[in-house]
Amino acid sequence: MIFVGEGALLRRAVTHAATRGHPVDLVCSADPLDAAAAEAPHLAAADVNAHADALARACTDGIVWSLNNRRIFREPLLRADGLRILNIHNGLLPRHRGLPSVAVLFALLNGDTEYGATVHEVDAGIDTGPVLAEHRFPIGPEDRFHQVMLRGIRACHALFEQTLPAVAAGTAHPVRAAAVGPSAYYGLRTLDRLGTYRDHPAYARATDLGPFAAHAPELTRALLPAASHSGPATSRPPAGHRHPLAAGAHEDEQVAFEVDAVTGGEEERARRLEGVAVVGLQVLHQHRPGDRGGSVGYESHTEMLPRSHRPPE
Repeated sequence: MIFVGEGALLRRAVTHAATRGHPVDLVCSADPLDAAAAEAPHLAAADVNAHADALARACTDGIVWSLNNRRIFREPLLRADGLRILNIHNGLLPRHRGLPSVAVLFALLNGDTEYGATVHEVDAGIDTGPVLAEHRFPIGPEDRFHQVMLRGIRACHALFEQTLPAVAAGTAHPVRAAAVGPSAYYGLRTLDRLGTYRDHPAYARATDLGPFAAHAPELTRALLPAASHSGPATSRPPAGHRHPLAAGAHEDEQVAFEVDAVTGGEEERARRLEGVAVVGLQVLHQHRPGDRGGSVGYESHTEMLPRSHRPPE
């Protein structure tokens, strides 16, 4: 299996697959720590589509998982022989296509009564491939952005665990095409309409980002322009609105599980990086602590982390 994406959701999926005995052939992300738990090769590439041949060679079972991934899969990766690309999408399809952060915000503004997660096959469109399964949950009348987003992330993780056995066994098949029901796409341009909702009764809870403020810069930027352009004495947000950047800790103590806000500190990060190779492009080498020289994979070189980035012995 190959995993493409970033953050806690990707890392936990990689860990879960490895602990269940599934092959983790390669992890494509910006952070080598994402591959460390599975002791898997890591590929840091700005565009995985440029390495379709390398991915096809690396994958032993033909399965590619996309989790918390903003990269769009294109040719020739989409038509690579033997690869089946599956995306775990934070949102119900086709109603909540696009960026989950934007979709959750507008789901609240639009008065949606349910949200969830979807696993679907990846095609040439954006979140338009056939749906294999979904995980739904209700949106309450008082639910806020950070609560719905957190439940969506949990639903993604649960859906991955539920569908992994069938996908690995080759028995997971589409239950319907994603073109069923009302379709909507939520991208960065959708945020241009946000200003027209400032008097909306759901605006305060729809923009209460809470701990997700640090992980949704597109939303924090969209919520700040009025203040930045008007000077210090600016128009104020609607009554009852809590500024997303000032929102404190919330009642759910499990936020750290799903949100990559806290990684354990720099010392812990350095300790976990001990022996993890810094890789790039087709550098898929892994060095394990205790190895003399490690094991080289594929066709490029590897540079180990500088000693200054490792913990003291």
